[in-house]
Amino acid sequence: MAILDCITVNLNLDKVRKKLHMKPDSNLNQVRSLVDTVQQLIEPKAIYNVSYIDEKSEDSVVVGGLPLKSRVLRKNLDRVERIFPYVVTLGSKLGEKQNACSDLLENYYLDCIGNLALTSARKQLKKHLQSKFALKKLSFMAPGSLSDWPIEEQGPLFRLLGDVEASIGVRLTRNLLMLPAKSISGFYFPTEVSFYSCQLCPRKKCDSRKAKYDEALAGEYGVQNKK
Repeated sequence: MAILDCITVNLNLDKVRKKLHMKPDSNLNQVRSLVDTVQQLIEPKAIYNVSYIDEKSEDSVVVGGLPLKSRVLRKNLDRVERIFPYVVTLGSKLGEKQNACSDLLENYYLDCIGNLALTSARKQLKKHLQSKFALKKLSFMAPGSLSDWPIEEQGPLFRLLGDVEASIGVRLTRNLLMLPAKSISGFYFPTEVSFYSCQLCPRKKCDSRKAKYDEALAGEYGVQNKK
């Protein structure tokens, strides 16, 4: 188990503008101020582990003695022997700021900017793993991102990391959601071809989409999606 507590996140104002669907000639004074606020509030940290695959069955794998049931995950790990479970967080201060904010638009801006910061922090973890373990390409999966790998898989993921709350301050609720809210979890795994869960998800309206839905690929993975 390793902890990264020196993650640097530098938010780009133009990327924030595009995330908020604002035109180039928009007045960005409020957004610029909120970006500065977010930069001051976030405390990016990550915890990860190197976990080895014990067994592989038709639609599940056993990692570190814990079963993980997912046909998609199993297929992605067909030629993989180790994975990197992780949790990344921005800390609690941004969430506290949002809870105290009564302005709906400002709250929305804070949420979007926070999501960009969280994604940036996760990418910093990815770069760290690639450098430390000499890995050229990594893809990731997150519990709850697909019906094939539901949110219930948060439990074993956290157990693979030990006491996450004591390490970086993130805990699971009874509903298996993470607190602080600006936290994400998942597995990185070595791959030759980039994989995104979005490729198997037909949901049309999603601001977090990273790749187009691929119906043929979904069929290859055995994922049944209702149209």
